[in-house]
Amino acid sequence: MIDSHVHLDDEAFEEDREEVIKSLSENGIELVINNSSDLPSSERSVKLANKYENIYAAIGVHPHEASFYNDEVEKRLIELSKDKKVVAIGEIGLDYYYDNSPRDVQKEVFKRQIELAAKLKKNIVIHSRDAAKDTFDILKEAHEKYDFTALIHCFSQSVDMMREYLKMGDYIALGGAVTFKNAKTPKEVAKAVDLDRLLLETDCPYMTPVPYRGKRNEPKFVKFSCQYIADLRQMDAGELEKITAINTKRFFGIWKWQLKK
Repeated sequence: MIDSHVHLDDEAFEEDREEVIKSLSENGIELVINNSSDLPSSERSVKLANKYENIYAAIGVHPHEASFYNDEVEKRLIELSKDKKVVAIGEIGLDYYYDNSPRDVQKEVFKRQIELAAKLKKNIVIHSRDAAKDTFDILKEAHEKYDFTALIHCFSQSVDMMREYLKMGDYIALGGAVTFKNAKTPKEVAKAVDLDRLLLETDCPYMTPVPYRGKRNEPKFVKFSCQYIADLRQMDAGELEKITAINTKRFFGIWKWQLKK
């Protein structure tokens, strides 16, 4: 099983990070992708990825931190991207729920990082909250200009919107929210999404699935989302685990020859 979206560099893991990472394999986790939110976390993600064989890194600036994006940050991201363990630019996108950065700045930085990813030949991991239309419009326009694939993480939009993303060749990731009692839309998406475009994630330490909701999330809890989605689709969880692992490796360009290096 693969957890396609973690934040193991987060301070929530400060006391037992090494223990959590060392327990990945015994909990059935083949590898994880550590996503970043700003330049410091991008630096930490790359360090973690180089320290542990089963961790890969996505680097970039989250919309919360868009106001701090500048040429110097971009220059450093380019340098970091040359590391063999960096497999994507992310998480990037728009967040109109918190609006920690002005919306016009968020959109500008989002577009800049998409262009950067295309130049670096990296796919992108998208964060989108309460910004469905602008996120889609920016990605649609970018797809017409550049060659890249997007992964919409913690997908919370409609089934119709999901299908529009699939038409553009993008991928969908689902995690703990699908297990929440009142989260109807993620459940509908989980049942309708093409299996070859679905990835599993935790977004740990956030978005902990039932039955551990309210506690710190960890990669090992991805199994609960996997089982829940499998039940929704009336399929074997082991089969879903295999399919989503293949999808994750395809999206991030991680294959056996790389894993052995």
